[in-house]
Parts: sequence; C-alpha cells; structure tokens
Amino acid sequence: MAPFNRPASPYGRPGSSNSVRSKVEEELYEMAGIDYDKVTIKRNPSVAVLYEEALTYEQGTVISSAGALCAYSGKKTGRSPKDKRIVDEPTSTKDIWWGPVNTKMSDEVFLINRERAIDYLNTRPRLYVFDGYAGWDPKYRIKVRVVASRAYHLLFMHNMLIRPTEAELENFGTPDFTIFNAGEFPANRYTTGMTSTTSVSVNFKRAEMVILGSEYAGEMKKGIFTVMHYLMPKAGVLSLHSSANEGPKGDVSLFFGLSGTGKTTLSADPKRMLIGDDEHCWSDNGVFNIEGGCYAKCIDLSGEKEPDIFNAIRFGAILENVVLDEESRVVDYSDDFLTENTRCAYPIYHIPNAKIPCVGSHPKNIILLTCDAFGVLPPVSRLTAEQAMYHFISGYTTKVPGTEDGILEPQATFSACFGAPFLVLHPQRYASMLAKKMSEHKADAWLINTGWIGGSAATAKRCPLKYTRAILDSIHSGALAKGKFEKFEVFGLDIPTAVAGVPAEMLHPRKAWQGTPAQFTTSLKNVAKMFVSNFETYKSEAAPETLAAAPKI
Repeated sequence: MAPFNRPASPYGRPGSSNSVRSKVEEELYEMAGIDYDKVTIKRNPSVAVLYEEALTYEQGTVISSAGALCAYSGKKTGRSPKDKRIVDEPTSTKDIWWGPVNTKMSDEVFLINRERAIDYLNTRPRLYVFDGYAGWDPKYRIKVRVVASRAYHLLFMHNMLIRPTEAELENFGTPDFTIFNAGEFPANRYTTGMTSTTSVSVNFKRAEMVILGSEYAGEMKKGIFTVMHYLMPKAGVLSLHSSANEGPKGDVSLFFGLSGTGKTTLSADPKRMLIGDDEHCWSDNGVFNIEGGCYAKCIDLSGEKEPDIFNAIRFGAILENVVLDEESRVVDYSDDFLTENTRCAYPIYHIPNAKIPCVGSHPKNIILLTCDAFGVLPPVSRLTAEQAMYHFISGYTTKVPGTEDGILEPQATFSACFGAPFLVLHPQRYASMLAKKMSEHKADAWLINTGWIGGSAATAKRCPLKYTRAILDSIHSGALAKGKFEKFEVFGLDIPTAVAGVPAEMLHPRKAWQGTPAQFTTSLKNVAKMFVSNFETYKSEAAPETLAAAPKI
C-alpha cells in the first residue's frame, strides 16, 4: 500500500505533488486524454473521503440524522429513456432490437459527445474513479470503471457495483467497460440525432458509456444493466430484471414484476435469504446478482412497512432528492416536493439477511407478479413453459390513478420481460432462454396477481398481502405444486382448487366476482384483447409455441 501523504490543509490534495503517476492516471490519459497534470484523480476513495468531498464541494449536500449522505441530482430526478442511444456499428448491429427502446446513434456523433464529456471532465479540479465488478460469479463478471466529477456519483456506484478487495484492485488491469459521467454538462442539442441537452449513449465496440446533461445516478446503474443484457446472452447466460431469494434448504425463487406489483416487498421474506433485489443472471452454475447493492424507492418509507430498507439507510448509504428538517436533519419520506422518485442506494450488506456472496443454485420457482386492477386474473395460477414465455414477454400489470372526484380508471401497462427499457436483444431471445433453463432445471412457473379480486379497482378490494404471502409459502414448501388444479377459461391457466391459509372462494376469479357473470365475461375478454393487441409488436419474431400460449378469445 502506498504511504499516505498528509494534506497541508483539511481539504488539501494528498499525493498531488507526487511525480510518479499511477497506472490508472496513465490509462485515462492514453485512452481518453484526461490530463492528470491539471486534474487530481482519486481512485476508489473510502466512503468517509467521499462524504467529505461531497459535503465540501457539492452544494446542498448534507448528512441525514441516520448518517446517510443526502445528494441532489439537479433538474433530472429520473431516467431519460428518450435520450438513450446505442451506437450502430458492425459488430453489434445485427443483434440489437432496434426500435423505440434502442435508438440508433452514429459512431461519429458518439465521438463528438465523448469528446465534449472529456473536455468538460478536464476542466474539473478533481475527478473520481471507481473500479469494480458487475456480476458476483467470477466466471462471468465484468470489470467496470466509472469516471465522474461528482463524489455523489462515485459513492452511488461504490454501493451499486461489487467492491473489489485490495488484492483485486491492485491487479484490476484494463476495465471491460468504462462510464464517462459528465452529467453536469449539457449535450449540444444541435448535434445530429440529439433531441435535448441530455444524452446517454452506449458504444459496445468501444465498451464505453457517455453521460451528458443528467446528474441522475440511476443512469449509470441501468447503463450497466443494459450492457449485461447484451453481453450475458452472448455468453449463454440469461440476464433478468428480477429479485431473487433463497430458502433454508437452498431453494431459489426468482421474482419478476413491474412497479407496484410487490416485487421488493414479497422477495424480502424473513424466512429466506435475499440474493438481490433487482438485477440477476442465470448461468450454467445457477443464479448470481449483478449488483453489490440495492436501489430502493423511498416515497412514504417507514420502519413499520419496510424495516429492512429503513434500517439500511445509515452511514455509507446515499439518499437522493429527499426533503429533510433543516435543524434535526430527519428525512420526511412522505414529502415529494422535489420528486416522487426519491431513492436510496446502499450496499447489500446493510440488509441483515442478505446472502453474501450473492449467488444461488438453479431456481426452483419462477414467479411472475402482476397487479390486475380489472379483477379477472386469479390470485395464483401455474404456467406451462410456453405460457411462461408468453407472460414473460408480455410483462403485464395495471396502474390505478385516482382522479379528483375519486373515480378509478385502471390502465393496462405492458413492459417486455418486465424491463423493456433495458433490453438490447429481441424479447423472444430472453424468453426462449428462460424456457430452456426452466425445462433443464425443472423449475415451476407461477403467475401471481397481487391486484383486485372480485371486481375492478372501482368496486372491489385488493388481494390482502397476508394471502399473497400464504400463496408464496405454499409454493416454497412444494405443497402447491402437488395440489389439484382446474383450467381457467380464455387464458388457459391452471388454478389451484385449494391453498392453505387462503379462502377457497378467492382462488377462481369468476367464482369470486361480485357482479353479473356477463360483466365478468366482458371484462375478461377485454383484458385478453389487450394482451393480444400488445403482442402484435413481438409476433414476427416470436416462437410458434409462444404464440400458441396467447389467450383464446
């Protein structure tokens, strides 16, 4: 370990007078032209140093009463999917699912943006570099380098990537992928192909990502997820937008679900170890988490509702865009003045029942979560491999916005593979890999509806959490798979006739329906039509067996 040079002042620049340049400084100069004579480069600084740097140099940054660093991302408080681009180049163009999710950018425009970002980074007095890993399986992990001008961004990726040991850092070598985060500086909107002053661009050939015009840290997290969605399938590994946990006997469950379906809540089970909350891969060895941390929503967070997340927010965690009391520094999690998308990033070891290393065996159960506000899908149903592919590609749930006069209007939402914004290949590629792995490892697939039972959101009540947990307990014990099932019309799903701890009348949507049979039939067919209409986008490249699993109207 290099000797520590005591700074001349509390905010001095340790090592700045050292004439011997580090390998990282030399690499950044050679590959990107970052001038270490003008810029102080701090590689993998400690959490305490990052706190000090952020508090000293980044306006508005404070420490919460719980010890978390509170940072602010400026105008952008969420991702900018319309400003995301992928470079159209010969080595990857045939693999990429071009369209609304993946918009083309020329190599020339990427280089213009890259130069703009690096020119900006060269004007900063200090830069921060974090070298870490994406993927807990050493066989498949990739080495990621983050170059940023804000300590907040580095602490965020220190939490979200897998932190190397001292020996791994010493022998890190050349990164497999590099992020240049110049988010404080805007893109030139007159550059060809730019739609705004924000640009988030990925170049697979150069193995680089450039961020301009957005200081929202989540762009880096999801940028790496996008990279893994490209690289892993090419290595025969399935990348998944899911949470994962493990039972006492080593049985692993994967949970898929869009926002509001209960993915985070249901995968946080005190009886099971948490492998990860958001991004995973399924290889020939089993399941592994891509990340070294968790990125949790904080709106209306409380110690009673989400104790694990609430207690994870302490020294080392970073809170984004929250409002706190000026004197006490206590965070008001119900305050959405800056954004509803308040977030916290913390290392996974802040969760008491986290499994570290974050790896598990081959999944025994695949759980697709939906929140159906029309009241026509059963609380639980068993899926065939073909149905699992169909519902995985569909990625269905509903949103229930409340109007001023209290009228509820359910809105269907579909997101391919439960994570369309991050897909790089066609959804069928991921779905086929999922079906193959389910077949190889004899995994059961289940569709769980955490939404409304007995009617729509306007007239009925949502399925109580205690019943959904009872369903999961029955799945994990193996009892549900051994039970009896009956066929559900239109969708062709298998509905269990009994689940321990759940009223039998709730299990079949038609039997639970509180309106007329004709109303149920109409509502069921309307939802089925939404599925069929949505699937038109994927029809041309979908496998025949996937298409055969569609609802029959």
